[in-house]
Amino acid sequence: MTLAAQRPVDEALELLATRPLVVLTGAGLSTDSGIPDYRGPGSRARAPMTYQEFVATPQTQQRYWARSHLGWQRMGRALPNPGHHALAALDPSLLITQNVDGLHEAAGSRRLVALHGRVADVVCLSCRTTSSRAALAAELDALNPGWVERHTGAEARPDGDVDLDDTADFVVPRCPCGGVLKPDVVFFGENVPADRVARCYAAVEALGTDGALLVAGSSLTVMSGLRFVKRAASGGTPVVVVNRGLTRGDALAAYKLDVGCSEFLTELVARTA
Repeated sequence: MTLAAQRPVDEALELLATRPLVVLTGAGLSTDSGIPDYRGPGSRARAPMTYQEFVATPQTQQRYWARSHLGWQRMGRALPNPGHHALAALDPSLLITQNVDGLHEAAGSRRLVALHGRVADVVCLSCRTTSSRAALAAELDALNPGWVERHTGAEARPDGDVDLDDTADFVVPRCPCGGVLKPDVVFFGENVPADRVARCYAAVEALGTDGALLVAGSSLTVMSGLRFVKRAASGGTPVVVVNRGLTRGDALAAYKLDVGCSEFLTELVARTA
């Protein structure tokens, strides 16, 4: 990195190291853990299943779970990377993550809102009972012997599933009440629960002009994250965006840095020690 390019990085680090922080993270933070992102440089265009598609027919639910069961074998084994550990050490006033992989929790982050839920949890759409994804995975293995082994070459996708078309013989269980099981995550076409949004807004507003909002690894393409950047900027809170590639929040940022999340966050921890 040239001296001129390093200067805004140093300035941003200095600003963040001396202020209360709220941090918003996206898929770009987990790429160093082997989980692909949606919109980073080199990412292929993808069309995730929407909530409306998922609930439409048993066939779409079968297709989703067949793919997701394979993806879970990989996402479920992913480990936190240095960026996750750095954020746990920083312990911001609130960590807002758009990721569903649970890696912030695994790294030890405490004051956290998983905006879109966690893929490790399952919910019944009828009785609303929640259960463990690990328990469901064991049941899916028993109902579909050899499925994982037959499809080890399927390409992983960022929402915890894989690219696979041959899903017609996959067996999907239902809840004991007879209801449809769904990962307890916010699909495209669903709304983030209002209490989560309210908690995030409150934390951002509490920063005022003395704090800062750090965005790490999010393109801010969807409004679920961008709204917090807009709220911070409207309240005079400086925003720092660390992301490979353009984001929808660049025009609102005091600093937009095209650098790696893990490296930047590790350096931020060093400067706050």
